[in-house]
Amino acid sequence: MDAITLEVQSRNAEENAKNLLAQGFIPAEFYGKGMENLSFKMDYQTFRRVFVKAGSNTIIDLVIDGKKGPNVLVGEVQYHPVNGDMIHVDFRNVKMDQEITTQIPLAFVGTAPAVKTLAGIFMAKMDEVEVKCLPSALVHSIEVSIDSLEDFHCYVRVKDLKVPAGIVVLNEPEDVVAVVVAPRAEEEAPVVAAVPAEGEAAVAEGEAVPAEGVEAKGETPAKGEHKGK
Repeated sequence: MDAITLEVQSRNAEENAKNLLAQGFIPAEFYGKGMENLSFKMDYQTFRRVFVKAGSNTIIDLVIDGKKGPNVLVGEVQYHPVNGDMIHVDFRNVKMDQEITTQIPLAFVGTAPAVKTLAGIFMAKMDEVEVKCLPSALVHSIEVSIDSLEDFHCYVRVKDLKVPAGIVVLNEPEDVVAVVVAPRAEEEAPVVAAVPAEGEAAVAEGEAVPAEGVEAKGETPAKGEHKGK
């Protein structure tokens, strides 16, 4: 994969992160095994555009103070907890002749028949896979066809992925990547008990209602009336 160039500037200890961010720069650090760590700054919008293209799996050629720098991958990006702006970036060194371990995003393509004909719901169980390869073999994403999802018992698994040459996927072969699930059944409307109208007595289920003038069982006779013995 072709690398992307990013111009950065050296940063000294007196330039604190707060002031740099206020000036439209992002503080960054470079690190690598057996190499000296470097601190630098870069224009916020310039890095944002590069990061959109590169993500964390595309080689970036650093140009530091106008001079060719190391090949790197974006290692970690820190974000402001309130506004979501990027506030710090770590770059990891890449040696083009040594294998690296990183993640490659998945790009789902095609149409799942189970969605079109059975009104199912498509679910991506994974959005990236972990890989091992030489830096030159990296790709921006791996396409995943979902045309094989014909019913709710079909799956796309890691072993089904068409991975470019030179890339080894480290996830388990049987891990599910995507599936279509049945739509949720509509919930039945709850049964609401009838409420007696004002002045009406509630009648227990199965109990007879005495006719007008008929004495209810156990009722005390009115004054002047006597029950026969």
